[in-house]
Amino acid sequence: MQNSKFKMQRLPLLAATVVLFVSVSVVMAQQPAGRGAATAPPTPQQAAAIDLTGYWVSVVVEDWKWRMVTPKKGVYEAIPLNEAGRKVADTWDPARDEAAGEQCRAYGAPNIMRLPGRLHITWENSSTLRVDTDAGTQTRRFYFGTPPAAGEPSWQGTSVARWEFGPGRGRGTARGGSLKVVTTNLRPGYVRKNGAPYSASARVTEYYDINTLPSGDQWLTVTTNVEDQQFFVRRYLTTSDFLKQANATGWNPTPCSSR
Repeated sequence: MQNSKFKMQRLPLLAATVVLFVSVSVVMAQQPAGRGAATAPPTPQQAAAIDLTGYWVSVVVEDWKWRMVTPKKGVYEAIPLNEAGRKVADTWDPARDEAAGEQCRAYGAPNIMRLPGRLHITWENSSTLRVDTDAGTQTRRFYFGTPPAAGEPSWQGTSVARWEFGPGRGRGTARGGSLKVVTTNLRPGYVRKNGAPYSASARVTEYYDINTLPSGDQWLTVTTNVEDQQFFVRRYLTTSDFLKQANATGWNPTPCSSR
């Protein structure tokens, strides 16, 4: 008898609990979509530390005499070639490169930013930054996250990018960070048009910084570090500068030249 009485006393409490649960479920179902739910992280394009898009023209302020003209064979100043690298460089023959269809040996990722010309930078998609050069009509793709499976080695290789937030390294006022790009899977080529070589095992690390001057001009500085144990005695470090252009005026895609 007492057990039956206890069960009867529990029924109102159980019914109240069920009503409360149903009420809470209804209220939650009526909340606006997305409230309280986890939001998707921003894409690399949305999370960009700096805006690199647009047209840029190179301003040659470093190594002018080795970049504006093709140096003679044997002129390797500032390039840390080892003995093996010099032996390869001393065999440079532009006519042989032309005959082999390798006029683009100086237009690979380790040297393309050193060549006078213009860049056109766009987002190919929300996680791939595309850089087109009018010098040699080359295209580089910077992949944020996991890149596509590596194929055959190429002049521009496989480039993996990431944003680095915080103060930039260049002159003037940085907008909020830098872009770091690491490139491997390269086809052997030249770090100078006169045959100074880099090998297939070369690794290129670049930093892209934007600086705004008091005049409002925007400058892009690309710091390039080429490491190659086969042909260098130490890393090869350079900086290349570009000035932001208002439009595509002057854009002039040209084929690679071995001379």
